Amino acid sequence: MKIKFPGLKILDRYIIRKFLGTYLFAIALIVLIVIIFDYAEKIDDFITNKAPFSEIILRYYLNFIPFFINQFSGLFTFIAVIFFTSKMAYNTEIVAILSSGTSFRRLMWPYFVSALAITSLALVLNLWIIPKANESRVKFETTYISRARNAAQQYENDIYRQIDRGTYVYLRSFAGETQKASFFAIERYEGNSLVESLEAADVTYSDETGRWTAPKYTIRRMPAPDSLGVMSAEEFRQIQRLDTLINLNTVELGKVDLLITTMNIGELNRFIDEQKTKGSDMMAVFEVERQSRFSYPAAIFILTLIGVSLSSRKVRGGTGLHIGIGISLCFGYILFSRFAEEFAKGGVLPATLSVWMPNILFAVVAVWLYIKAPK
Repeated sequence: MKIKFPGLKILDRYIIRKFLGTYLFAIALIVLIVIIFDYAEKIDDFITNKAPFSEIILRYYLNFIPFFINQFSGLFTFIAVIFFTSKMAYNTEIVAILSSGTSFRRLMWPYFVSALAITSLALVLNLWIIPKANESRVKFETTYISRARNAAQQYENDIYRQIDRGTYVYLRSFAGETQKASFFAIERYEGNSLVESLEAADVTYSDETGRWTAPKYTIRRMPAPDSLGVMSAEEFRQIQRLDTLINLNTVELGKVDLLITTMNIGELNRFIDEQKTKGSDMMAVFEVERQSRFSYPAAIFILTLIGVSLSSRKVRGGTGLHIGIGISLCFGYILFSRFAEEFAKGGVLPATLSVWMPNILFAVVAVWLYIKAPK
């Protein structure tokens, strides 16, 4: 017994099958090629660091595939639409469909059904699957790939984090394995002036208690100038045994741009709320990560509309001309998106506006191409 979906006719099923089939074929082919080249490039690292073959397949490449698909999902969608639609136009199938009484608007229905399926997949990957895959992939790279181990250390040598408005923590040479830092300081500012600091050496963090401890610590106070503007001497006080609880855990000490890519959407939302409470000055970076997880999947609909509108006209150049124009537009979108993200991270524009601006601009282009498409 065949299952019939309401509203889907033979033509709809034909286009959906062509769309998704071409998309999956393009994904599979490119992923296979990329894996072969990546393996050839990293095989020396795998051999040198004695990476088990099962680890290479299950921890690295199995987690690499969703990351790669997500990165280029819009491009693959666009190529799929351009390729099979321009082929239909070249074979005058589009002309026959429109001549039969089917409107161009109705022709878009199976395309959007297919785009919805790809968008749903991209959202699931972006919000839940890829963050965990990134976590496992980064751990593998840190352990078995020497170039990555040198270039992508989990912790920087000098770490600054804001724990409250006007209050910052500085750590030097923090080691995740031992949970120790060679130097630790809590600094409190009023405006741009440092008014008080707590400093300690050989500090250890406890996962069980969430407390930072050290054999001794020093408190420095910077008194305010008197009425004549004269500064008195700084106050120093040494105290035995540091045992303090602050609003900071070791999860936040990792490279922030790497850390947020390993959080699913729920963890990311909670992390952003915590950082907002602390008054973090990196809110733009966090908001770009959150918004991009939604904006890239949404772009699939826009790129689908551009692809159909562009390739449904039969032209002298045939499929090759359509693919060339389409890929140029798609790479333009990717490049514009990257520039917009950097503007947001630099504080030039609001993060939400910057991330969604390429979608808004290309949506206008898509509507214009749709109006100009052959009806």
